[in-house]
Amino acid sequence: MLPIIFGFAGFELTADERALFRAADPAGYILFKRNCDTPGQLRALTASLRDLSGRADVPILIDQEGGRIARLGPPHWPPFPAGESFGRLYETAPISALEAARVNALALAVMLRDLGINVDCLPVLDVPSPDCHDVIGDRAYGRDPMRVAALGDATLKGLREGGVVGIVKHIPGHGRASADSHLELPVVAASRDELETDLAPFRKLKAAPMAMTAHVVYTALDPARCASVSPTVIGDVIRGEIGFDGFLMADDLGMKALGGSFAQRARDVIAAGCDVALHCSGDFGEMAKIAETGLAMTHLARDRLVRAMAWADGRSQADVAELAAKRDRLLALA
Repeated sequence: MLPIIFGFAGFELTADERALFRAADPAGYILFKRNCDTPGQLRALTASLRDLSGRADVPILIDQEGGRIARLGPPHWPPFPAGESFGRLYETAPISALEAARVNALALAVMLRDLGINVDCLPVLDVPSPDCHDVIGDRAYGRDPMRVAALGDATLKGLREGGVVGIVKHIPGHGRASADSHLELPVVAASRDELETDLAPFRKLKAAPMAMTAHVVYTALDPARCASVSPTVIGDVIRGEIGFDGFLMADDLGMKALGGSFAQRARDVIAAGCDVALHCSGDFGEMAKIAETGLAMTHLARDRLVRAMAWADGRSQADVAELAAKRDRLLALA
C-alpha cells in the first residue's frame, strides 16, 4: 500500500487515474469541490473508490469544517458554522457550547456518511496568537487551550456517533504561524515554554484516531526542519511528549512550505515518521512521480490505519435538519 492519500481531477475517475490507483494502491483518497456535484454523483464516486481499492473501509476524506472551509455547500448541502461560533458561546454558556459542537459534528457526520465519506478533517485544535496569520482565524475555537480541547473533544464525539473519523490538526499547532504554509514556510520562534499553550489541546486529545501535521518550523523544537519532515518533532514531541499514537498524516505535499520534488517530499515526510502524506492537487503527473518512489506503508502504520477506521463505530440515523436546528438554537444563546 502506497503511504499517500491522493486527490484527483473531477466528478469521476478517468481511465488513467483508475489505472494509476489500481497499480499504486494508495492508502486513501481526499475530495474537493471539483469532485462534488450532486448527492447521487458523489455516492457513485465514493462507491467506485471503495470498489477500486477493494477495501470497504478505505479512507475517503473531505475538509468539511464549516465556515469558509467547506467543500460541500448549497444548493445540495447546508452551510455549517465555523469553529469560532462555538468558542463565542463557550464564553457565556460552556455546557451549551459543548452540546452545540457535538450536535453540529453529528449533523456533519450523518450527511457525510450518507455520501460515502468516512473521514472529516476536523477538529482544528490550533490556538491562535494575536499576531498570527489569518489562515486559521475563525476556524479556531478560541485562544484558551482548554476551551479548544473541550470543543474539539465534543466535535470528535459527534463525528464518532455519526460514523465518521475525525482528524485533529495541525499538530503540534499552527496558531503562532505568521505566514500561510500554502504559500511559504512559516517559522515560529516561540520558546519551549510558550509552545506549551499550542501543545496542550493535542495532549488532551492524544487518543484521537488521526492527526495532521503542520508545515511549520518551530525553532525551539527543530530549527532546521518543519514539523512534517522533522524526526525530532514527530518522534520526540508528537509521539513522545504529546503521546499521540494514532494515524499521523502530513499536510498537503503541494504546499509551498515544502521544498524539493514531489517524490522527495513524499520520501521526506515518511522518513520523518509520518504514517502517510496527503497529495491534494489531483495533478496526474505529480501523482505518477510519487507512485514511482516505491514507498510502502509500514506494518505499524497499517495497524494504526485499521484502528483509526474502526474508531468511528457510531451509526446514528438522526435527521440532519433537526440537528442543525438544535445547534442553531444553542448558538443563539451567545
